[in-house]
Amino acid sequence: SEEEVSKILKSCNQYKVPIVPYGGATSIEGHTLAPKGGVCIDMSLMKRVKALHVEDMDVVVEPGIGWQELNEQLEQYGLFFPLDPGPGATIGGMCATRCSGSLAVRYGTMRDNVISLKVVLPNGDVVKTASRARKSSAGYDLTRLIIGSEGTLGVITEVTLRLQKIPQHSVVAVCNFPTVKDAADVAIATMMSGIQVSRVELLDEVLIRALNMANGKNLKEVPTLMFEFIGTEAYAREQTQIVQEIASKHNGSDFVFAEEAEAKKELWKIRKEALWACYAMAPGHEAMSTDVCVPLSHLGELISRSKKELDASPLLCAVVAHAGDGNFHTCIMFDPDNEEQRKEAERLNNLMVHSALSMDGTCTGEHGVGTGKMKYLEKEHGIEALQTMKKIKKALDPNDIMNPAKLIPPHVCY
Repeated sequence: SEEEVSKILKSCNQYKVPIVPYGGATSIEGHTLAPKGGVCIDMSLMKRVKALHVEDMDVVVEPGIGWQELNEQLEQYGLFFPLDPGPGATIGGMCATRCSGSLAVRYGTMRDNVISLKVVLPNGDVVKTASRARKSSAGYDLTRLIIGSEGTLGVITEVTLRLQKIPQHSVVAVCNFPTVKDAADVAIATMMSGIQVSRVELLDEVLIRALNMANGKNLKEVPTLMFEFIGTEAYAREQTQIVQEIASKHNGSDFVFAEEAEAKKELWKIRKEALWACYAMAPGHEAMSTDVCVPLSHLGELISRSKKELDASPLLCAVVAHAGDGNFHTCIMFDPDNEEQRKEAERLNNLMVHSALSMDGTCTGEHGVGTGKMKYLEKEHGIEALQTMKKIKKALDPNDIMNPAKLIPPHVCY
């Protein structure tokens, strides 16, 4: 309960014992590591839906509920929560890492879909960051301060989420391309056309091969774009036709679309299983999952530059991108017992991050900082911004008990 969390934090703060909040444990940048030991607070049993306001299209939940479980409960009301990160992610962790997913191109990221939070601060105080009003100009935006703070400022105990109506109709389209640059250019052109796509996913030929092997499919092993269009039946079909014309001008081929529920579900199921398909293709290997994001106009250049290095590497490397908002990931498979392979994976990751930063992008589009991305933050933000973050951290957590040694590089002082 919230009361228990408050008591734990108050006691730990008194004795200066580190605290690591724990949710679905799907994060991949070392967010739940405990380099200074301490107490781990598992929030998974706080998973109630506390209040659903159908007419206001919002819901109040505890942080331990998973987004998939929440959507199962909302479906009967014709509503859904539109963020779709990895399976198993919980709402509290999604807030903490400021996550998003494939639907972010239409609905925004976690910061756009959280109305209010209740947070227990390190001294045990419980703070409500906002009301349920859809907009407010009343004071500092504490909600956005906590979202993305990765458990370094307090423990989230309640979340008020903005909901959306389940679309009346949707169409899923798939198109093949000779190169990832062609595919990225179509994604950019689609966004520039003003079409309200709900998803634009880019999969390279290596990932398609992995999906074929893992699922017994026979998809053409070339760079591929997957789109989803929503709205009325007529509007969704009109969008599909416009994008087909755009694709044809950029060497697109084999443009097919699905409207039947099972066919659409199967296509997105395959996409969601991309990481596991890579594991199946490289038994005994670990995956280093990269996460860079750039302004949309630079996506084609970044993916092309990265693909040259990835294809030249001895490691198995597969690319998947949320191409509508400039975010892409690489699954770099390496043998954890082979130091040379580990160094090569780190080299490729480092290369992509620095390429993204040189294009005014970010080292992490949606996975968060944790411990893995701290070394890039000074180049991305500058020392003054990091010093400001450190001052906020010091003001709220003077004893540095909340998820210490995360997010802010240790050398930053003020």
